[in-house]
Order: sequence, then structure tokens, then C-alpha cells
Amino acid sequence: MVSVSGTADGTATRRKFWGWGLEGEGLAVSEIEQLGATFARRFGIDGGPVREPPRVDELDLRAPRLGAPASLEAAFSTDPYDRAAHTYGRSFRDLVRAFRRDYAHAPDLVAFPRGEGELVSVLEWCSGVGAAAIPFGGGSSVVGGVEPDVGGGYRGAVSVDLGHLAGVLEVDRTSRAARIAGGTLGPALEAQLKPHGLTLRHFPQSFEWSTLGGWIATRSGGHFATLHTHIDEFVEAVRVVTPRGVLQTRRLPGSGAGPSAERLFCGSEGTLGVITEAWMRVQPRPRFRAGASVYFAVFADAVEAARELAQSGLDPANCRLLGHDEALWSGSGDGSHSILVLGFESADHELGPWLARALEICASHRGEVREEAGDPAAVWRAAFLRGPHLRDGLVRLGLVHETFETAVTWDRFWEFHEGVLAAARRAVVQACGGGAVSCRFAYVYPDGPAPYYSVYAPGRPGRELEQWDEIKLAASEAILALGGTITHHHAVGRDHRRWYLREVPQLFTGALRGAKAELDPAGIMNPGVLLQPAGAVSYSHEGGR
Repeated sequence: MVSVSGTADGTATRRKFWGWGLEGEGLAVSEIEQLGATFARRFGIDGGPVREPPRVDELDLRAPRLGAPASLEAAFSTDPYDRAAHTYGRSFRDLVRAFRRDYAHAPDLVAFPRGEGELVSVLEWCSGVGAAAIPFGGGSSVVGGVEPDVGGGYRGAVSVDLGHLAGVLEVDRTSRAARIAGGTLGPALEAQLKPHGLTLRHFPQSFEWSTLGGWIATRSGGHFATLHTHIDEFVEAVRVVTPRGVLQTRRLPGSGAGPSAERLFCGSEGTLGVITEAWMRVQPRPRFRAGASVYFAVFADAVEAARELAQSGLDPANCRLLGHDEALWSGSGDGSHSILVLGFESADHELGPWLARALEICASHRGEVREEAGDPAAVWRAAFLRGPHLRDGLVRLGLVHETFETAVTWDRFWEFHEGVLAAARRAVVQACGGGAVSCRFAYVYPDGPAPYYSVYAPGRPGRELEQWDEIKLAASEAILALGGTITHHHAVGRDHRRWYLREVPQLFTGALRGAKAELDPAGIMNPGVLLQPAGAVSYSHEGGR
């Protein structure tokens, strides 16, 4: 019942239940083998065979602990494919467990409500029977945000797929806003805005297989590297179905009337209710663009250029800095220079003066534009978009490849960066015997950057998950100890909860629990995300596990 699409020859295909994209898409076996040979040379290891992905008929899914109520039977599925497809997101941990054929936490039921009224009934039923309800948009979470691992305090788990609640529902050109259903996937959203000459212009790496509701619920980071970096900036109003009823905030360009109601649901990660619609601020499609790739022999010079650009008021749409290693591993450069990918765009005016001033700033920090160097920005962009398929391929080779991201103020950056890099690299050597950790700036602000780290390392057969967990633990502890945030845009989910609850004030945690108790008295909404699930063992402010 989920994500069936048409192909060019008219046949139907469906999404992979274990990995990224549609069945038949992704890297060919020959490409994966070539990739394996490259990594084997870099790591000085012998390449292994390409693993076969799991098939649904191989999975040992437990029998559903719940049966759908007769009044809603048409909205529910127990089909093994549907249950498998709603078990995991798309992180390295998810992929490794999928290849281990470990589907112990598959949902008992998958609900496909065909409208808001049916969604209300589904949540009422879940509350009544004590079943956990896990909202599911595109299933692209990389932090355990959609996994039905809810602890022992529930009679079962229901994944609530929002695929039927989709589409651009209304456009207000005068106010430049659009009412969009929460289950709308990125490509459909942009395609339906295009005839109006409008765009949301929010392109996370997961754009193809993530939804508006998911972006809002996880405070997604998008296209713009400065200024409007998060989806929050585009949210004008939200409509949310909670177990206590439907909540609709007002459309306003701005308000000082108390705490923002819609902001309560930005980042709520499905713990308070299901975002079914939102009025979003949209913009004219850009007509003018200007950009360049700037090379820096010294990473510190590139960092200073990025800081000055972030504080200049130029607000480039793209200001992403690839460190030496990141340029090498992404194929954007040879590793001898850091590369700043710089770009401006507008629907209103030419951008030559903006780019010229930005290049002046870069030149003052010994940055150089090399016309003969090709287009590293295009190479990096292609690698960025292919990233999820690449991760699938590396898992099939038994390699360890994952990322972690954060943000920190400029005054603390160097101590932070060197400490996090050292901790991650030590853990990579200890867990994997060697490997690489690279860094880029995904976003930059006047008060600090958002560093994004990538890990590449050889895996040990049957130990890849444990290897990554060791690296992740070391990196996360360093991030928190050195004053960064545990996540800038990947969200909290289940994977980051213990560090999130050490990052935020305890009084705030209590206030969040109070909001959840009011909106979700039975505690059924996405248990284990942000807060402990019902019946979980209590820890001292979730400081460990």
C-alpha cells in the first residue's frame, strides 16, 4: 500500500523496504565493486563481496499483537512488505540491521488514513487500546525517529503513514503563501507550486523521499546555507491532529502574543501529534544566479572567510565549506585545498555586486578562484544528491560510513573542532583499525558554523553496528563536552535522546512533558523520541543507558 510509483514504461514499482529509493534504483553491482576497490586501496584492506539486500520473504516478522478495529479495517495493513517498509529510517544503523534481517521491532499494524477524520479515529483507537502511534512521512529519518521500538509499556505499535494526506491545497499569491498537506513529498510539492511561479525552496538531502510534515516535525535544514536555514522560517501556521483533538494556529506574518503556538510543533518529532497541514511562506522562483568555487590552501583561512561572509549581511544562498579531506572524499578536489562553494540567487535582481564583494572577502583570506579547475560545486552537489545511494553501496561492501553534525559559536570553534575531530579519529582507529573523518560546514551563521563530519572506515563482518556505535558515542560525548549541540538539523529521534536531555535545561524537559501530557494523555505519540517512553527505566536526567 505504500509508495508505489509509475515508471517510464508504464509498469509499477515501489520503494525499497530496506534502503534508499525505488526498487531497481541505486548503484549497480559493478559500480559498488568499483567503489569497493577504491576504498580497499585507500584503507589498505582486501575488498569483500557485495552483499545481497534482504527480501521480504526472508524476514521473520512476529505475528501482530493487535487486530484492526472493524470500523477502520480498510485503513490498516498487516502486509509483510508494509510492515518491513515502516520498521526503519535510512541511517547506517538502520541499513546494517536491515542487512542482518533484524526486524524485531516491525510495527504490528500500518495505518494509511485516507483523510483527517480517519486519522482522528486512528489516534483515538490507539489511545483506547494502549498502542503506540508513530507518524511516518517519507521514512528518511537518520536518528531512529520512525522506528517502532517503543519499550514494553504498550500493547503494540502502529506506524501511521501520511501518504494519502498530500498535495498543495491552496495558494495565496497576494500574501505569497501556500496551504500544503503534511504528507506531501518534496518533488510533488515543488511540481505543484511551479505553475504558480512559486517555490518553497527547501531542499534537504532527503528531498526526494521526505515530506513537509516531516520537515516541520524535525526542524529540517534545507537549501539555504545562511539566513533561512531551517524550515521554521517558512512556517506561517500549522494544523495538527493530537489525541486530544485538532489544533489549528492562525495565519499571521508575525505576532508577539506570547510563546508561538506553531513553533511548539516545529521539532516536536511526532511526540505531540501529527502535522496534517501547514501554511508555508513561499517565494518567486529565482531567475538570477551567480556563484564560484574558491580554493584555500589553509583550512583556517577558509574558516575565517566563511565567518566574515556569514557576518557580512550578503546572505549567500550557498556558503558551504569543504575541508581538505571532505573535498577529497567527495571527489570535489584532490585534498590539497579546502573549497568554499559560494552562490547567490534572486527572483528580483542581478547578483554581480554581491558575488564580487564575497570574492573580495575570500581573497582577503588568501582564497583563489580557479577557472581551469572545472566545477567542484557541481561535483560536490552530485555527490551530495547521490549520498543515500552511496551509503547503501558502502553497507553492501561491509564498510562503516555515517555522518554526524552539530553547531557551535565562532569563539569556541577551533577548540571544539580539534577536540571532536581527535575524539572521532581515536575512536575510528580503536574500533576499525583506521579510516578517515572529514569535515564541511553545512550552514554558517553570524554567530557560528554548523560543522558536518563524515566517517569512512573498514568494517569487521558482523561487527559494523558495534563499531559505529563506539565512534558515535565518542563523537557525541565530545560534542556535548565542548559546547556544541547534539544535532543541528538531523533531529533528536531515539538515537540522540540521551544527549538532548543533557543539553536542554531540566525545567524545560518538565515543561515539554507537561505539554505532552495535555495533548497526549495516554502517551501514545512516538514514545522514546525526545522523552523516555512509558515504562522505561529512569536514568539521572538520561545521562546514560
